[in-house]
Amino acid sequence: MSRYVINSQELKENIEYIKKKAGVPVIGVVKGNGYGFGICELTKELLSNGIKTFAVTEISDIPILKEILGKENDILVMRSTCIEAEAKVIAENGCIATIGSSEACRIMNEASKTLGVKTKCHLKIDTGMGRYGFMPSQIQEALDCYNASNLEFCGIYTHFSSAFRNEELTKAQLTVFKDCISQIQKAGYKTGTAHCANSPALLNVGGVSMDAVRIGSAFTGRVITKSKTPLHRLGVLEAEVIEIKTVPAGYSIGYNGLYKTKRETKIAIVPIGHYDGFGLQKEHETANLRYVLGAFKQYMKKKQMYMRINGRMFHVIGEIGLSHTAIDITDSDVKIGDLASVDISPLLVNPRIERVYK
Repeated sequence: MSRYVINSQELKENIEYIKKKAGVPVIGVVKGNGYGFGICELTKELLSNGIKTFAVTEISDIPILKEILGKENDILVMRSTCIEAEAKVIAENGCIATIGSSEACRIMNEASKTLGVKTKCHLKIDTGMGRYGFMPSQIQEALDCYNASNLEFCGIYTHFSSAFRNEELTKAQLTVFKDCISQIQKAGYKTGTAHCANSPALLNVGGVSMDAVRIGSAFTGRVITKSKTPLHRLGVLEAEVIEIKTVPAGYSIGYNGLYKTKRETKIAIVPIGHYDGFGLQKEHETANLRYVLGAFKQYMKKKQMYMRINGRMFHVIGEIGLSHTAIDITDSDVKIGDLASVDISPLLVNPRIERVYK
């Protein structure tokens, strides 16, 4: 049976490095099933290492976090929603709502009033991401939100679009964000905790920490950085070799018989496949000439995939199946029960696969 294994000590070292690098409170972003590390498991690890505020995007994640955190820790819902049912869940669970439009403000205020509560909120400013948030030209609309009877604004934030590769644009967005904060404060309102830095921003651009930072992918060590960091690249998909066989030269391996052995070949069967996330890649949503040419070149190169067994890399042969993969282990001492592993992004690993912290 396959499982995704995370080194707990190295995760702790990643967390400590991030906290030191930030110099301000860290908001632990555990969206996307904890960036693939398991929302429950990662939340508990962050909590035990001093992280007190958490953030998600999906409403369905709120009860999961509430069960772990109780009432002592804040949950920021990074989703400006105009859906009444979603607003109700946010308000009744005492979460911090994101307000990114006048309509979202109205819906959240009405839901809070109906429930007889006052909901904490963070105002969202759109400085160039183009998703949630008031644009700089809509500051007057944003100001009107501060007068909502059942909302309590305790923070303000924005999101950088290209911090992993464009420092100049990121700093320009930061300038716009700070200007919006200044306008709101000059109008007589308190903006509360200001935050803008995600993982790429914290690691690639100076002076972006402000009052807090939002970190997710950096915990995994799988984040694009311009220079080397001490972050550990975490997560490996593992399973034992469950079968070994030898086939003659010219024997077809896998679906469609696309691979034929060139010699007598010793094969190990490992119960890892597409279901686990192995061999998957992000598909392009649009087809253009550049993509078509790139895909053709990739096909011509026939990129070889590997699995590691006993510290050695072995070729994957044949098409990867839903739950099995064949490995060429000719001229090796690999035996049944030996551990096979692959380095794979946790975001690609099926959420049903067990996450094991060691």
